[in-house]
Formats: sequence, structure tokens, C-alpha cells
Amino acid sequence: MTPTRFFLVRHALVEPSARAVLYGSMDVALCDLALRQEAASYRWLAHRLPQPARWFVTNLSRTRATAAAIFAAGYPHAELDPEPQFAEQFLGDWQGIPHEALPALLTRPAHPFWPHAGEEHPPGGESFKEMQARVSGALERMATLLEGQDVVVVAHGGSIRAMLAHAMGLSPDQALVFSIKNLSLTRIEKHGLDWRVAAVNEEPWTPPAAV
Repeated sequence: MTPTRFFLVRHALVEPSARAVLYGSMDVALCDLALRQEAASYRWLAHRLPQPARWFVTNLSRTRATAAAIFAAGYPHAELDPEPQFAEQFLGDWQGIPHEALPALLTRPAHPFWPHAGEEHPPGGESFKEMQARVSGALERMATLLEGQDVVVVAHGGSIRAMLAHAMGLSPDQALVFSIKNLSLTRIEKHGLDWRVAAVNEEPWTPPAAV
């Protein structure tokens, strides 16, 4: 049986003022300077990603802009289908607040590697656990509809963690152990009823500097 292969790309770095706050599912722009500095990463993705493939982005413009930069770097232009269920965690009342303001608002101990725990529920928003359920349902639906195909998804650090958690059967707090780098490639596959993680955080290889 031909597996359904998912190529998950985290969007490029966002602009500096957005990085100063909890931006969650706010629609923020990419960093212009980083776009120029990361030209090699776009060229690598343009040659590394499968052809042909179905392409999906979220409802947030930073994923569409990242896909456009990959096309400009040499990948043949493909239609971009929106999948809003793969959007980043909605942080409700926390969205837009400075990072240093968050600890006083938590109701649970923070995660060792993330500002909040997987089951922490932002007022008016969703917990990572709830986002994980949202993403998992959409991922299973897509795996069924596109069985045996190659699928590229330009998404977010949170939704890629959620997809890894679904593939591996992880809890929300276990999922938050993953660090998903901007413009990295994570690959998961659906083989019949079973999921397989093929790679996490693939990046272009750079030879070490001369000593």
C-alpha cells in the first residue's frame, strides 16, 4: 500500500514586533530581513519537497507568504488550498500581550520548554489540548481523502507539534517538548491505519566553518 506522505513546513520568521508578544493566531507579517537572509532555505525546500503534491496553507497569511517564497525559489507554482483547522493555537485574551506578562496569568505551572502547560486554557481561547484535537481530526480527514498522495502543508509550530503528537500518541505536554524551527521540514506518513514519523526539523546542511 502506498503511504500518504505529509511534508510539514513551519512558516518563516515573523516580523520583530510580533515576536515581542504572544501572537498565537493573530495574522502577522513575515520579517522582510529574514526573507532575504534565508534565501538558501527557500531554495533547499524548493528542491526537497515532492513534485507533484497537493499544497495546503492555513487561514493565516504568513503560511501563504512562505509558500509563495518557496515557489519563487524554484518550486513549480501549485494551487494553495486553505485548511483553517491547521491554524496556530488561539490564545484568546492573551493574544498581543508581552511575554513577560504571561506568568502572572497562569493557573497551572508552566511547561519546562514552553510558556504554558498543554492543558492551560487561555480566557476566551483554546488550550493546546483542544488545538491538538482540532488538528488531529483534520489530519485524519485529509489522510483519508488524499490516500496515497504526497501532501505539503505550510503550517505553524503549534499545529506541527499537534500532528506529531497525533502520529505518536503523545499527551499535550509531551508534544510541547518538540522545538519546531522556522522553515524546517517535518515528515509524517500514514500507512494503512498506522502513522510513522519519518523526520523532524530537517534543514539544509551547512558545512562547518574552517577552524
